[in-house]
Amino acid sequence: MKSAVIKTGGKQYLVTEGSYITIEKIDGVNKGDTVTFDQVLLTDSGSTTEVGMPTLSGKVVSGTVLDAVRDDKKIVVKYKAKSRYHKKRGHRQPVLKVKINAL
Repeated sequence: MKSAVIKTGGKQYLVTEGSYITIEKIDGVNKGDTVTFDQVLLTDSGSTTEVGMPTLSGKVVSGTVLDAVRDDKKIVVKYKAKSRYHKKRGHRQPVLKVKINAL
C-alpha cells in the first residue's frame, strides 16, 4: 500500500490513496477544486521508503476538495482564581475536507 507524509498548514498528515483528510483552509480553494501538496516529507511504496531532507523534490500528492466547511466549535475559557475573573469564548475554524487521489 502506497502512503506518504505531507505537510500543509503547519501540520503533517499521513495519507494513502483514497483516504480522506481534514486540513486548514487554503485561500482561493473552493469545493470541487483539485489541490496539490508539493511538501512531501516521506513516501512508502511497501518495498521502498524515501525520506526527504526536509522534503522530497519532484514528488507531488494531489487531492480533490469535497467540502469547505467550519470545524466543530472550540471553547476557550480564561479564569483567575479568587478575583471573580472568567471569560468564555468560542470559535469555529474554517477547514477543507480533501480526498487524496494520487501519490
